[in-house]
Amino acid sequence: MSPPQRIVSLAPAATATCRELGVADRLVGVTTHCRSELDDDPAVLGGWLDPDLDALEALDPDLVCTSDGLQAEVRDAIRERGIRVHHMDARTLPAVIEGFATLGDAVGREEAGERLAERSRERLDRLRERQPAPADRTTVYCEEWAEPPMAAGNWVPEVVEAAGGHHPFVDPGERSKAVTQADVEDVDPDHVVLHLCGHGTQVDPATFTDRGWDVDGAVHVVDDALLNQPSPNLLDGAERLAELF
Repeated sequence: MSPPQRIVSLAPAATATCRELGVADRLVGVTTHCRSELDDDPAVLGGWLDPDLDALEALDPDLVCTSDGLQAEVRDAIRERGIRVHHMDARTLPAVIEGFATLGDAVGREEAGERLAERSRERLDRLRERQPAPADRTTVYCEEWAEPPMAAGNWVPEVVEAAGGHHPFVDPGERSKAVTQADVEDVDPDHVVLHLCGHGTQVDPATFTDRGWDVDGAVHVVDDALLNQPSPNLLDGAERLAELF
């Protein structure tokens, strides 16, 4: 099969990974959530969960990239139109990194995908070499959503671990989950990381501090793309957290 030359990405993670694989110039369509990942200006097909599939089909793509179980219906609807789809649904950090290689293979850049995965593992290894002993790890609460407060799951606990912290609210690979005031106060985290989905860095720390919770930890705002997105941006996120901790 010849490498795809007309790619549509319906997930910011896939868009960011395509950029790192050197195929951003083949992207002919993206969603409104993907544009910050690109210098060029491909067609915008709508939102992550409600793209315009007629407009997508009119672009005549030879590959569409989707991500996460939340896009399963979108993925299936595109396949029903006879269009090839590469779907990623990684829940853990190792699976995310392995996904760089599988996407590289899908876009005809197998060696680039393998190299990207290997570089990502090496970056994590360098962070882990600097980690404190388990008893000295800093305790962290990562909040992905504010109303209601949601402790980040999926790969975030592993990113925190690579950065030298401990995120005791959700196990790696589990979905993010709602937490109560008591849940967070009982843990008494040293750091609170706000990376609210879809808000970038435009989050006021008062989102957390004004709740009146009895938590004395430092409050940080981190670009949500660095923690919520299963792409190479996660490695930047791990390094950013290591700086903060």
